[in-house]
Amino acid sequence: MVNWFRKRKPQRRTLSLRSRGEVGDAQRVDFAELAPELNRFLGQAAYLQLGYFETLTRGIRGTLELDRKEALSRAAGAALAKHRGIVEVITERGDDPTQIMLPFRENLDAFRRKTIGARPEETLLSVYLTAGMLDDFYLALASSYGETGQRVAGILREDDARHEIIAIIQATIESDEEWRSLLSMWGRRLVGDTLLVCRGALRPERLAADDTRIEPVYTELMGAHARRMDAMGLAS
Repeated sequence: MVNWFRKRKPQRRTLSLRSRGEVGDAQRVDFAELAPELNRFLGQAAYLQLGYFETLTRGIRGTLELDRKEALSRAAGAALAKHRGIVEVITERGDDPTQIMLPFRENLDAFRRKTIGARPEETLLSVYLTAGMLDDFYLALASSYGETGQRVAGILREDDARHEIIAIIQATIESDEEWRSLLSMWGRRLVGDTLLVCRGALRPERLAADDTRIEPVYTELMGAHARRMDAMGLAS
C-alpha cells in the first residue's frame, strides 16, 4: 500500500540474471530505479505467457503428428498455467487483469508476429529461445517487488515443459542437416527483438538518462541465449 503522508527513501533495486541450470554466483547489475512499476511488471509478464500459449496452440492445430500435438499441448498448458498464476496475483491485489495487461497488448503482439517463422520449426525455436530470455529477465526483475515478486518468481520457475520443444527441434535437425544452418540463422535473428522487449519493460524516463546501465544485462541475456543454442547443437 502506498503511504501518501510520508516520503520514504527509495530502495535500490539489484537485478541478478542467471540462466537455468547455471551454478555459481550470477553477475549482479545495479539498476536502482530502472525497474518498472509493479503493475507494469505484472501486466507484461502475464501477457507474455498468454502469448506463448496462443502461439503453441496454433502449432498444435497446424501439425498432423499426434506425438507432436501431445508434446506441444504440454508446453502450451505450462504457459497457460503461468499466465493464470500471474493473473491470480493481479486479482488478489484488487486489480482487473484485463486492464493491467491491455496497455502492453499491441507491442507484445507485434513482437510475437515478428518472431513467428515461415516454418513451424522456426516458430517453435522462437518460443523456446525468446521465452527463455524473457523468463530470465522477469525472474530477475521480480526481486524488486517483495513478497509479490517472490510469488511471481515462483510461478516463472514452475515446469515450462519446453524440453518438449527441444526434442522436436533436435529431431528436426537429425532428420535433415540443412535444418541446422537454417535454425541457427533464425535463432540469431531473434535476439534483437527480444532485447527490445526487455528494454521496453524498464522505466523509459530513467533509462533515457543513463542508457549504459542496461548493457551488462544485454550481455548476460545474450550469454544465456548462446548457451541454449549450443545445447541444441546450433551455432549462436
